[in-house]
Amino acid sequence: MPTEVSNAFEVAFFFMDMAQDKNEHMQPQKLHGLMFLAQSYYAVATEGRKLMPAVFVADERGPIEPNIYMAFSNGRPNVDADLFISRELEEFLGAIWRRFGSYPTDKITSIIKNTSAFKAAKKRGSRAEIYLSDMELSFNQNQNIPNVENLTKSKVYRTQSGRSVKIKAWSPGSKITN
Repeated sequence: MPTEVSNAFEVAFFFMDMAQDKNEHMQPQKLHGLMFLAQSYYAVATEGRKLMPAVFVADERGPIEPNIYMAFSNGRPNVDADLFISRELEEFLGAIWRRFGSYPTDKITSIIKNTSAFKAAKKRGSRAEIYLSDMELSFNQNQNIPNVENLTKSKVYRTQSGRSVKIKAWSPGSKITN
């Protein structure tokens, strides 16, 4: 099955760069969680296609992509990855970041551990593969997480102090109501 990107490093580096732009340290478990969410939501949005050639396993700590885990074990690796991603994919990954990037690692892990996909893999054994079809089904049916339409269309705008605000179209002559 073809994937949108050629390797999982492209997605990992995207999220690492987003955190770095915010002067935040990206914990390894949070990185894996964001990658898992991106893979799951992409499968929902594209009717089962993979975002990246990655295999997630159900670990005690949460979802782990073993190759990324090993490569990042001593910090950001110096690999020659093609870091060009399409504008559409950048918007998609940006939506994942805007929605979940500010969440603490524990909250992201908790969301994922409560999905039927993670639970099914854990039931098969420690470090069992979390199947893409289970991820897609889980994120299609779970009422406790935003659906893909709400995820990709919602944009959070912030003031210079970081407070989130709602943006409304200007309509001359209309009264502002709060």
